Amino acid sequence: MQQTISEQTQPHRLTRRRRITRRRVVGGFVTHLLLSSVAILFLIPFLWLVITSLKPINQVFTDPPQWIPDPVLWSNYVEALTSPAFPFARLMGNTLYYAITTTIGVVVSSGVIAYAFARMNFWGRDTLFAITLATMMLPGIVLLIPTYILFQTFGWVGSYAPLIVPSFFGSAFNIFLLRQFMMTIPWDLSDAAYVDGAGDFTILWRIILPLVKPALMVVAVFHFMYTWNDFLGPLIYLDNANEYPLVLGLYAFQTRFGIQWHLMMAASLAVTFPLLVLFFVAQRYFIEGITLTGVKG
Repeated sequence: MQQTISEQTQPHRLTRRRRITRRRVVGGFVTHLLLSSVAILFLIPFLWLVITSLKPINQVFTDPPQWIPDPVLWSNYVEALTSPAFPFARLMGNTLYYAITTTIGVVVSSGVIAYAFARMNFWGRDTLFAITLATMMLPGIVLLIPTYILFQTFGWVGSYAPLIVPSFFGSAFNIFLLRQFMMTIPWDLSDAAYVDGAGDFTILWRIILPLVKPALMVVAVFHFMYTWNDFLGPLIYLDNANEYPLVLGLYAFQTRFGIQWHLMMAASLAVTFPLLVLFFVAQRYFIEGITLTGVKG
C-alpha cells in the first residue's frame, strides 16, 4: 500500500519540481531583460558621446539625428588633444596632483577617525559621531560662501590649498563607511593585541587596516572619481589657467563664435577614459567593499 502511494506521489513531485524550475528560468530571464534594458538606457548618453566625437561639426545637430558619422573622423581626437587652448599634458598633471593628494588625505584621515569611532571608548564618542553624520545633511551650496570667506581670510584663494587641505580632516560619508566595516571585525583580535602590549596605533596599522583593505579601496575609488570630475571647486578657488584640471580645461572649446562640440566630446571621452580603466581595475575590491560594509550596522 505504501509503495503504491509513493508511486502515485512521485509524478506529482516531478511536476512540481519542473514548475519551480520553469518559474526560476522565466524569473531570471525577465530580471536580466529588465536589467539589460536599464543598462542600455544608461549607455545611450555615452554612446552619443562617442558618436559625436567622431562627427564633423556640421553633423552634430542634424534633424533627424545621424547615428553613424559620415565620414568617421578619428582626427578629432588628435586635434582636440593637441589644441593649444587645451594643453592636455599640463591639465592631466594638475588633475592627477589634485586627485591623488586629496585621495591620500581622505583615506588616511577617514581611516584614523573611523577607528576611533568604531574601536575606542571615550566620553562623547556617540555624540561626536552623530554630529559627524549630521554634517552630511547640510547641502554643500549652503556652506559655499562661509568656506570661501574662511579660505580668503587664510589667503588660500587662488591656490590648491582650499581643495586639498580639508581632505586631511576626514569626510563624513567615508568615516561612516569605514566605521561600519571596522565594527564587523572581531574584538578578539584587538584584545589579543592589547594583551601583547600593542597600542591603538599598532593595532590600527598592523591589524585593522589590512582587514579593511576592500573598504579603503572603495573610499579611494569614490573620492578619486569625485575629485577627477570636480568642476565647482576648481572654478571657485583657482584663478590661474595654468592650474586648471581637465574638467575645467574643457571650457577651452567654448569660444565667442560657438562651441566646438565634436572636439569637446573627443576631449571629454579622453578625460573619462582613465576613470573607466580605474573602475574595471579596482572592480573586485569595489564590489567586495560595498557588499561587506553592510554586514553589521
